[in-house]
Amino acid sequence: MTAPAPAPLPAPAPLPTPGPAAVPYSYVSPIPVRRAHLGDALASEWTKIRSVRSTMWTLGVMVLLMLVIGLGVAAVVSSADVPADQESALALGFFGVLLGSICVITLGVLTIASEYGTGMIRTTLTACPTRGRVLTAKAIVFFLLVFTITTVTATVVGVAQVAMVPEAAEPTSGEWLRATVGVGLFLALLGLLSLAIGAIIRHSAGAITIMIGVLLLPLVAAMFMFSESLAKLQQWLLDYAVPSQLIALYAGKSAIGQSGPSGWDPVWIMAIIAAAVMGGAYALLNSRDV
Repeated sequence: MTAPAPAPLPAPAPLPTPGPAAVPYSYVSPIPVRRAHLGDALASEWTKIRSVRSTMWTLGVMVLLMLVIGLGVAAVVSSADVPADQESALALGFFGVLLGSICVITLGVLTIASEYGTGMIRTTLTACPTRGRVLTAKAIVFFLLVFTITTVTATVVGVAQVAMVPEAAEPTSGEWLRATVGVGLFLALLGLLSLAIGAIIRHSAGAITIMIGVLLLPLVAAMFMFSESLAKLQQWLLDYAVPSQLIALYAGKSAIGQSGPSGWDPVWIMAIIAAAVMGGAYALLNSRDV
């Protein structure tokens, strides 16, 4: 008896042909995805600068100093028997602006150096890897904020001073422009210089100390230069110290002698210095580790 023949093997199943069902499913995010730009960095920096307490305190103290000291000096001059018909009362705002500039310097440094102190700069650069864009956004937001608040405050103080000292000379349109817009530009550029120093030093206390030295040291050093061999250096320091440039901006003429800055020169000088130091800050920010 012979064994039955083995059953034939089943034919292999045909391979599935690729079609629409074989294409893997791709997820589409409901959030629109786009390339980040400078506007996003500006929005981020504006959120940061208006949400921290240092901004409120430094700018608040600056406004208070400009108002209290400016109006206080005007009240003293108005009550004193001092002839003031040769100069306009706008120059009396110098004293409040000079002290208020320390607040602007402090805020300029803290705008970037505080992030290095807390380590927040790593998060900032992770969210926006383009470092130049981060520094640009910080500079724009800071400059516009300080310029706006300083210009408005200087205008309010100037109007009040002119009203309080009616015997002073009537300010010209050029004097009004320098005492308001010019002062706002000067302080905003001084703060921008502080921001650049903060980016270079990356230490809040050290950068603030350097900027206060820039503000006061040249004038103090010139006062103690008694040697005739240092006469030219003394005159240069007296002409180009920050307080002297502020006086020249208010008065429209050189504060000491005839060779110093006058008119709008202090604004252009500060703009050139701030631009040069900002260039150094950009270069170091891109070449150093966080």
